[in-house]
Amino acid sequence: MQAVDKLHCQSPGCSIQVSRIMRPDDANIAGNVHGGTILKMIEEAGIIISTRHCNRQNKERCVAVLARVERTDFLSPMSIGDVAHVSAEITYTSKHSVEVQVNVMAENILTGAKRLTNRATLWYVALSLENVDKVVEIPSVQYANPEQQEEGRKRYEAQKLDRIETRQRSEDIILPAINVEPYTVGYSQSSLIHLVGPSDCALHKFVQGGVTMKLMDEVAGIVAARHCKTNIVTASVDAINFHQKIQKGSVMTVSGRMTFTSNKSMEIEVFVDVDHVMESPKGKAPAVTAFFTYVSLDKEGKALPIPILKIETEDEKRRFEEGRNRYLLTKAKRMAQMQKSQ
Repeated sequence: MQAVDKLHCQSPGCSIQVSRIMRPDDANIAGNVHGGTILKMIEEAGIIISTRHCNRQNKERCVAVLARVERTDFLSPMSIGDVAHVSAEITYTSKHSVEVQVNVMAENILTGAKRLTNRATLWYVALSLENVDKVVEIPSVQYANPEQQEEGRKRYEAQKLDRIETRQRSEDIILPAINVEPYTVGYSQSSLIHLVGPSDCALHKFVQGGVTMKLMDEVAGIVAARHCKTNIVTASVDAINFHQKIQKGSVMTVSGRMTFTSNKSMEIEVFVDVDHVMESPKGKAPAVTAFFTYVSLDKEGKALPIPILKIETEDEKRRFEEGRNRYLLTKAKRMAQMQKSQ
């Protein structure tokens, strides 16, 4: 991140704005900025504001660690040369969690035009610098009214329940596919193996959440591109849950597979396994899970039809129906929001 423009504290919490110009290595071959690049910027702003807040009153020094990212919609593509303005604000704190709301604006510095590209909600916990297994209490914030605090509490309880349910789901793996046909799950599935180095880590020598999300988006993008054979962009990301810390020297396996296709969108399931090769003989353990949604674009940036996903097994059929349900639920919520705003 570059150029911290402002930092101030006000009810209900602190806010921060960070800006950075988008460069060629941030984008795909069509010039669209990778969703993972934006997710990484969002998380970096969140970790700055959360860590600063947690150290304002605590005598024990600590660092904020990402626990969850709520659904994130990519409202407008960002391009090379745009300036990304990332603003973050603390909106709720529990005893051990802090909620951060983040907005991303894209500025065309030639015309001065600005547009909203992303909104995201992130949840952090604070870990002691001296003891990485110790969760530090979060300093409270002031709320404008009791209703604001109650709404925050409801969001906290909802995300806590979802994280527990996600953690309890059975483990899954992606097996290599042999002699696969185009448009099948096996044809486009992809995996990436990444050795965690010092540049991936924060103060605790654990991987920053933004680094993990960027790798997840890269794998999801490969799956989407293999399926469509066109330019693809990230449209949204369902809740990302972080279940385990990933330390320096570990091996991350990031896997993605197609689960559902509609006429204009495709859903890719992405999960991260971690192998603490230097510390534990137990092998891989699940660390992060999420669903990414992509769209296919032509040269003018207009949406293209998505090839229908060919279903071959009962498990693929089950995952397809679950993806359809998520798609229909999201569509219904979007329609309700549009009617409410009219």
